[in-house]
Amino acid sequence: MPNGYFHENYIPVLIDLGLIVVVAGGMLLLSYLLGQHKRTREKLMPYECGMTPTGDASHRFSIRFYLVAMIFILLDVEVVFLFPWAVIFRELKMFGFIEMLLFVLIVVAGFVYLWKKGVLDWSRREPGEMQ
Repeated sequence: MPNGYFHENYIPVLIDLGLIVVVAGGMLLLSYLLGQHKRTREKLMPYECGMTPTGDASHRFSIRFYLVAMIFILLDVEVVFLFPWAVIFRELKMFGFIEMLLFVLIVVAGFVYLWKKGVLDWSRREPGEMQ
């Protein structure tokens, strides 16, 4: 390692991280010290888009809610892979096209599997599911 390598490359990063910690900590401390701490019934109520909360907040959600959320995450990951491919599509030629075609076919096969299993069917009720 050349002489002064650490000072040239890592000291500015450590100073920056230290400043970040000091500024963020200072903001949190000032907010705690200067902020109002009045607990009222309205502040402690769960916020539900401006509507008055009804029922118990700890009821169980259908597993389909989580499955659909995971499906959307997978779709986002697919889009993340499609953007760089689209940028260099002409350079990849036929190899890139075939690779992306296989990727899209695998993703579509997964969606067809989920559709056949009924994951995307919201009209069907599971036993014990709340209405």
